[in-house]
Amino acid sequence: MLDIKFIRENPEKVKENIKRKFQNHKLPLVDEVIKLDEEYRTIKTKADTLRNERNEISDNIGNLMREGKKEEGLALKDKVTSINDELKDLEEKEEKYAADIKEIMYKIPNIVADDVPIGEDDSKNVDIEHIGDPVVPDYEIPYHADIMASFNGLDKDSAARVTGNGFYYLMGDIARLHSACLSYARDFMINKGFTYVIPPYMLRSDAVNGVMSFEEKEAMMYKIEGEDLYLIGTSEHSMISKFKDQILKEEELPITMTSYSPCFRKEVGAHGIEERGVYRIHQFEKQEMIVICKPEESEEWYNKMLNYTVELFRNLDIPVRKLVCCTGDLADLKYRSCDVEAWSPRQKTYFEVGSCSNLTDAQARGLGIRYKDSNGDKVFAHTLNNTVIAPPRMLIAFLENNYNEDGSVNIPEVLRPYMGGKDKLIPIKK
Repeated sequence: MLDIKFIRENPEKVKENIKRKFQNHKLPLVDEVIKLDEEYRTIKTKADTLRNERNEISDNIGNLMREGKKEEGLALKDKVTSINDELKDLEEKEEKYAADIKEIMYKIPNIVADDVPIGEDDSKNVDIEHIGDPVVPDYEIPYHADIMASFNGLDKDSAARVTGNGFYYLMGDIARLHSACLSYARDFMINKGFTYVIPPYMLRSDAVNGVMSFEEKEAMMYKIEGEDLYLIGTSEHSMISKFKDQILKEEELPITMTSYSPCFRKEVGAHGIEERGVYRIHQFEKQEMIVICKPEESEEWYNKMLNYTVELFRNLDIPVRKLVCCTGDLADLKYRSCDVEAWSPRQKTYFEVGSCSNLTDAQARGLGIRYKDSNGDKVFAHTLNNTVIAPPRMLIAFLENNYNEDGSVNIPEVLRPYMGGKDKLIPIKK
């Protein structure tokens, strides 16, 4: 969420930013919210004047009563009643205007960094760096679901019977590998100085509205029927919301956390939701990293967090690349974002396994997350998030890049303590 004062003072900059994101249908919102804000401030000023007048009269009534001037005091009480009647109407309008303004503000995108590439969609994202050699072996790499099946590790048919498409059972060594990756990612981040957290897996609507755009919420979130609760699509939402309406101490910053959670997504409009693998699914697990920091530190943390994910994937012998997201591919609250994509030797291309984002103060404004600086001023913090790993999708890259011609799968050294010391998985069937 942007600062309404910023929109008032920079309407053309806000409109130009909307154009850069190819969201021209939102341009009228800028003038609309400025007009509403002007009317709101007029009403609020009038209401504040009446509230002050009522307070002064109430003080006078008390003084008159103590002085025995009962009739004069009662006359003033009539004046207070009249003011209260007028205030009731003004305060109802005040509340409605404030709600209308907030609703529109949720729809106006955050200002994007000047150096973010311009583009309508992810086809215009920019490849900036490759880390690791993308090897294509001289033997065939099977489809990931077939690799998992060779270990009796995947059952989507049973999941479809009990839950529907887009769900799965992981079993045996594949399930163990899934948990091993998450455990390694957890310890990797703890060793980077991050605090491990397991958050709530549901959020109320006021928290959801503060951490993501309306469009994202509609496309992603599962609503609990009859409750003001949503299943989280990522633990970032719970983790940032943890500090809702809080005034932090400057010396507490930066706050660095790594969180585990299951994630639930509707994947509205997604292609391939019924395909036999586990690339696009309704339920998965993820290790996330989250930072809350001072504004002047957020870009430094953005680069650190991005490189942590790259380091982790290289430790798992998976080549990756960094892909800078263009303006049209950025979610509304994001200032900048970079996808980490893993190499697929089977497809001979890269695919997304994580995304690192700086949201500046957009989430903090929506949730009221501030800190008191050395001057005593209350400043909105900056928030950042990044995927550490999100199996089972990242297992696709892991299995393909560690697959041997005989059907076995190598276990990198960093994972062996989590796999009972095994250095290789041997298929049960071929």
